[in-house]
Amino acid sequence: VQLQASGGGLVQAGGSLRLSCLVSGQKLGNLAVAWFRQVPGNEREGVSYSSGGGRTTTYYSDSVKGRFAISRDDDGNTAYLQMNSLKSEDTAVYYCAARWGDYSYDREKYRYWGQGTLVTVSS
Repeated sequence: VQLQASGGGLVQAGGSLRLSCLVSGQKLGNLAVAWFRQVPGNEREGVSYSSGGGRTTTYYSDSVKGRFAISRDDDGNTAYLQMNSLKSEDTAVYYCAARWGDYSYDREKYRYWGQGTLVTVSS
């Protein structure tokens, strides 16, 4: 299973970006997907999670709730993270990750990771 994240870039505060995570080697529908982010010197933190297996459960960290939305196109094997009302503190490298079964808040439980895409929000 391989994941390829894309869509990062430079955006002004208050703007929007949509990140994509293309999954190959396995049907996305069989996998739980999550987005994490990391600032240099900090631990990788979970941002949003989505169940697989036909379940529609999602979860958002308090820092992004109401601004970010995770979605998935199982037919296109692509997961997305729509980020609105971006703030300077959202600046980070964003990673998509996947695992079998339900989603987990524990990043150690994710077996498959994308390469990361940099999001920079200017104030």
